[in-house]
Amino acid sequence: MEPNLKKKYFDQVVPAMMELFSYTNEMQVPRIQKIVLNQGLGAAVADKKLIEYAIEEMSTIAGQRAVATKSKKDISNFKLRKGMPIGVRVTLRGERMYEFFDRLLVSSLPRIRDFQGLKDGFDGRGNYTFGITEQIIFP
Repeated sequence: MEPNLKKKYFDQVVPAMMELFSYTNEMQVPRIQKIVLNQGLGAAVADKKLIEYAIEEMSTIAGQRAVATKSKKDISNFKLRKGMPIGVRVTLRGERMYEFFDRLLVSSLPRIRDFQGLKDGFDGRGNYTFGITEQIIFP
């Protein structure tokens, strides 16, 4: 079953943007290529089970297996060595990306207490970033 957001994008948004910006080809319309979920775990240096728990939690949220990210260099102040797991990430593309984005917009973001909307987190290359402090908002 196709996610509602994907159907709405291709049925309504693409034709409207083609008309508004005088695009000649459907491929000129901006689109989402991927969603990357990233979680840094500073306490994972001391507790190794934290990474396993975070991988399980991130996999449940994303619907796809998460992988541990490893440190690139030694930092003695943090008792960190090169190659130690310090976080978790997962990259979503295609159907899973649209399903996650739909769940995020429809059910997760409205659960945030005193939600004022998302900030302008665009960089110069068309990427958008924002942070979520609690994973409880995900159903």
